[in-house]
Amino acid sequence: MSEQRQVEVFYNSACPVCRAGMDDQRGALEKAGATDAAAFTDMTQTPQALAEDGLTLDDVRRHFYVRDGDGVLHRGADAAAVLLRLTPRRRWLGWLISRPVLRSLARAGYDWFADRLYAWNRRK
Repeated sequence: MSEQRQVEVFYNSACPVCRAGMDDQRGALEKAGATDAAAFTDMTQTPQALAEDGLTLDDVRRHFYVRDGDGVLHRGADAAAVLLRLTPRRRWLGWLISRPVLRSLARAGYDWFADRLYAWNRRK
């Protein structure tokens, strides 16, 4: 059996919606005993964490990112799918939004919501 490598989640804790989502996801991993599956990096505390990828804190204010075990960086709905597939009881949702037709819908829905959330956060 091969050992699964940890993923790293990059998110914006200054956004209350983003923070709540990551807290919920972290709690689900803890409840499942999978705390080692993901590391969570708060970009407001380490804004240079994605500098080598050409990304800034402002990029993470717009979308969250996940670097998978192979080192591939995923954004938005694709990042959510990676993270959900790590979590027992949520794996099915990660698998579902990764299907070709649903992936396009998930990306469009996520981007639509993220754009509005970003604008709301900028006004606050």
